[in-house]
Order: sequence, then C-alpha cells, then structure tokens
Amino acid sequence: MGTRTDLRHLVLHFTKGSDWAAGSVPIYVRGEGNYLWDDAGNKYLDGLAGLFVVQIGHGRTDFGKAAAKQMEQLAYTPSWGATHPSSLEAAKLIADLAPGDLDAVFFVTSGSEAVESAIKFARQYHTSQGNPGKTKVISRNLAYHGTTMGALSATGLDDIRTQFQPLLPGFIKVPNTLGATDGIAAAAAVEQAILDAGPETVGLLMAEPVQNGGGAIAPPPGYWQELRRICDKYNVLLHSDEVINAFGRLGEWFGADYVDVVPDMISFAKGATSGYVPIGGLIIRRPLVDNLMNCEGGTFTHGATWGGHPVSMVTAIANITAMRDEGVLENVRANTAGFRDRLDKLTEAHDVVAEVRGAGYFYAVDLCVSRERGIDLTAEQAAEYVGQVLPKAISEAGLLIRADKRGRPKLMLSPILTAGPAELDELMEKLSRVLDSMASRLAT
Repeated sequence: MGTRTDLRHLVLHFTKGSDWAAGSVPIYVRGEGNYLWDDAGNKYLDGLAGLFVVQIGHGRTDFGKAAAKQMEQLAYTPSWGATHPSSLEAAKLIADLAPGDLDAVFFVTSGSEAVESAIKFARQYHTSQGNPGKTKVISRNLAYHGTTMGALSATGLDDIRTQFQPLLPGFIKVPNTLGATDGIAAAAAVEQAILDAGPETVGLLMAEPVQNGGGAIAPPPGYWQELRRICDKYNVLLHSDEVINAFGRLGEWFGADYVDVVPDMISFAKGATSGYVPIGGLIIRRPLVDNLMNCEGGTFTHGATWGGHPVSMVTAIANITAMRDEGVLENVRANTAGFRDRLDKLTEAHDVVAEVRGAGYFYAVDLCVSRERGIDLTAEQAAEYVGQVLPKAISEAGLLIRADKRGRPKLMLSPILTAGPAELDELMEKLSRVLDSMASRLAT
C-alpha cells in the first residue's frame, strides 16, 4: 500500500503545490454506502458524491463481480469498426432512457472527451450538410465544460483558462442565468450572440441544465424552451452538457427531462457508472446521425482507444440497472423538498449564508460575512477561507464537500443519491459546524 512519502511521485489534479509538498492531502482507503474512511481511520460523510459522481454509493461488490467476469471473458476490444455485446447492451439501455429521439450513443471515457466529441460532431455534421462555416460555439460565463482544449475553450472560468492561452478561436461566451427570473429575456443574449457572430458561422450552443460553475444555477421557467426555439431558427445544434446533471442528480435520468426540452445532443460521464470505472459519452438525435452517416463518405471521424471499453460497459449496465430496480431516482424525488427545507432552515440559523441555490441533490451554499448586514467577503477573505479555513473545518467535521470561490465563495453539496433523511440530517449537522467555525473565525 502506498504511503504519504510516496506523494512525491504523484502529481495531483487541481491541488495546491503547498499541500502536495506538505503531504497534507487526504488519502482515502475505503468506502461504504454514504461514507469514506482515510488512512488514519477517520470516517467522513460523502456530501459531494466523490466529485458529483457516486450516485448509488460506495462499496458495491456486485459491480466488482460483474467487472471481473467481463475481464475474464473479454478484457478489451476497440470500438473501431467492431464492437462487443456489453457495448450494444449499454447503448440501448441509455438510449431507452434518453428523451425524444436521442437514441444513438457514442462512448468515450470522460466528461471532457464527451464535450470534445460534441464539438467535433457539430463541426462535421454542419460540413456534411453543406454548411462548413458553422464552426463557432456559444457557451455561458462561469460554466465548466472540461479540460481538453476544445472543452476548455468552451469553459467560462478564467482561473483555469488563463494559463493555457491562446485557446481555440470561435468560442463565444454569453451570460448565465444567475439571478434571472424571466427565461425568455435571459435567452435573448444567446440570440443576440448568434446575430452578432453571423448565423452562418454558429454551429453549437452548449449549456448545462443546472450549471455547476457559479454554484448550482437553475434556469428560470421558459429558458430552455426559448433556447430550443432559437437553435431551430438559426440551424444551431443544442447541446445539453450533463456530465453532472445526468443519471439522477436532479431526480430525473437526464437534465433535459428536468428542463423539459429535447436537445440535439447530451454529454454524460460520472454518474453512468457511479464512478466505479471511467466512462463518458455523447447521446445524439437519430436524424442527425443518419444525415451524417448517409452523406457521401459518411463517417464520424473521431474515436478513442478506450471508448466503449468492455469493463466500463458492464459496470454501466450494472449501475444503471441497480439505480432503476432499487428506486434511486424515486429516493431523490421523495427527499428533494426535505433537503431544500433543511437548507432553508440552515440559512436562517447562520448569518454567514448569503443564499442557497440548486435542485434535486445538487446545491450551492453562497457565503458572506453577514447576510443581515449585507457584507460580502473581500477577495482576500474569499481566498483565505476557500483555500485554508473552510477545507480544515470541513475535514474536522468529518465531511466531504467542496469549498469553491468561482463567482461568490460557496460550499457545493452533492449528496449520494441513496442518502435519506438520516444522512441529510447528518449533512446539515456537520455543515452547521463548518459554518459556526467560519463565523467564529470572522468574529476574531
């Protein structure tokens, strides 16, 4: 088993160099249900579902058995010009759950790859239909769409973009819906961006049903219906990025169901396997696939070595089937109102909570110095509290959630979808301790 001294050999993702050098990062060694244990034996309530990933809970031995059986039978075969039974079954299972005529599934191994695939499909599709100039992509401020160069170019978070400039050209940013109450008015910025760029140059609009970056930003009524109308009017493909939203996070199989719109593409990842193995994918409307494949030389000229990996496919089948048969989405729906009620009571009890925002089992708790006095954290305070004070308080409370300073400083909550009233009560109790610690620190 690896030890803390071995951290010098491992470069961690999005981790401060000082924490890495000090060896102060958590090392988790076991998970069961809604809980994790670290190498010192400390127990943590997983209030972030790993990283918006673990829908059905940790420690499912039946998934491991399914994966082992597949390894013994067929460990690997590529998806280039061939396939295997598990990939066929997984694709049909996902397509049957997807809304409308989204019934063609392209598998990759991560959310970034799924978004990259959407960008490439849109370009090739428009070219195949005689519109090669429709290459521009519209996305929203503060949105996170991934780390590959195309996905990063669509991302609207400056703190992870500036180090990699220049990014790809042709990516346009519009406002998100934070604070918006009129969906049609909020969507007008998208139509104006298309007109400003030239409709003949815009090929793709990318948005999350409930946006993660900026803090669980749910759309106002009518917003997604207006996006659909605008995209139809200007022949722009509508891409619902559901790397977080899909597979139950909002109480529906897909975020598109939550906003009641049929997009042209849905990207997914994380929750499709509940994190047990890597997966990513793109679900595409059947007419679009047929139009591309039936044109002269029709081929989607994109692929990945690990796309549709047999072990990922059987794990996705096991996970989605278990979520369906064990009523996981029904659990989210049954507890959604209670979760929000708990968060509202938490807000009333803590003056350092500015606002709570979100849907389903996906929420942001915006932080401030004083809600009653209307005092926000300064930039220096935000950096200190998000970078140091809050992570320490979260760990001491035996909790796994995320402190985030993109937009307003906040705590991100994403309970495992099997969490019931007892786990939600525990989450609130531990979160209350974190907020008390923050208030005490501010008072001194």
